[in-house]
Amino acid sequence: MNITIVGMGHAGTTVAADLTLKGHKITLLKTSNSMHKDHHKYVMENKQIKILENNVDRCAEIYKVTDNFENAFEEAELVIIFIQTNYHEQLITKMVPYLKNGQIVLIEPGYLSTSYFVPYCKEKNLTIVEAESSPIDCRIVSPGSVEVLFRNVRNPIGVYPKKQQIFVEELLETLEYNFIFTDSVIEAALHNPNLIVHTVGAIMSIPRIEYTNGEYWMYREVFTPSVWNIVKQLDLEKMNVLSCLGYRRLPYVEACKERNSLDESRDAQTVFFDYANNSSPKGPSIVNSRYITEDVPEGLVLLESLGCLLGVDTPTCTGLINCASAALQRDFRREGRTIERLGKVSIDEILNDQD
Repeated sequence: MNITIVGMGHAGTTVAADLTLKGHKITLLKTSNSMHKDHHKYVMENKQIKILENNVDRCAEIYKVTDNFENAFEEAELVIIFIQTNYHEQLITKMVPYLKNGQIVLIEPGYLSTSYFVPYCKEKNLTIVEAESSPIDCRIVSPGSVEVLFRNVRNPIGVYPKKQQIFVEELLETLEYNFIFTDSVIEAALHNPNLIVHTVGAIMSIPRIEYTNGEYWMYREVFTPSVWNIVKQLDLEKMNVLSCLGYRRLPYVEACKERNSLDESRDAQTVFFDYANNSSPKGPSIVNSRYITEDVPEGLVLLESLGCLLGVDTPTCTGLINCASAALQRDFRREGRTIERLGKVSIDEILNDQD
């Protein structure tokens, strides 16, 4: 399949290599120079990515690597977005003029960025798919080289409009990522695991990050019994919002188990801590990391805004936003993902979407 991957960070680069090795024709679009500059330069010049997994190195020859939006989408049947959600609104505005009629756009993950596409869906016959998380947990280890840390065994996604689900299922099956379907892109957005563990974990880790000068492994250290109580309380607020919208009350650990384990007999919390202790990435190394600067404004602010709209109290969520804003001296609500910013009309379109 002809696929354009937008973003050359950890996930975009790794999935580009993985899908190339599966036989797909990948165009890799670089969108910025803000991070990984040596890596970007290497891949742009060499069109090669080395991928390390289970101590085995393989090399993928990428079909096209470009920073030109105008020709990046010409051949694509599928477009996959792998950039931080803070930049989705700006990115979507820039890429929409170049999208072709009937293309599928997969957002990995989205935090409800489908809303930014809704005004263009009918005009361009676009289908938008939102994932809960990336199918591969990975890291760039050196210019042109990535390492796979963990693969999800299932990858839940939502589809807009829902009438396109069978078509999406048939197309995405060729990626071999075992996609399963949620009832809505809203459900997929709120089950983004980073909404819960990145926010609570990183905010509660601020003293340790600063004390250790970044020599820190959040997943292994921070989730003590007391901090886990905060996780459960935030998760309860998220489930209350989902329930009010008519979606199933799936706890964070059960969603984690659904993505990470095929063994139905395993305890869900055990599945999470197994990942945390054995497969999670090191870090964050700085307080001002995307664990806070992305997942608080794009995730927690979204949850709080939905709660306000529905009349669902979210005091833990509100408190975490306040703490993060105070610690980083930034107004995360002002820059964050509210219903008003996403567009109430677009939200209503998604909520009213039926098969």
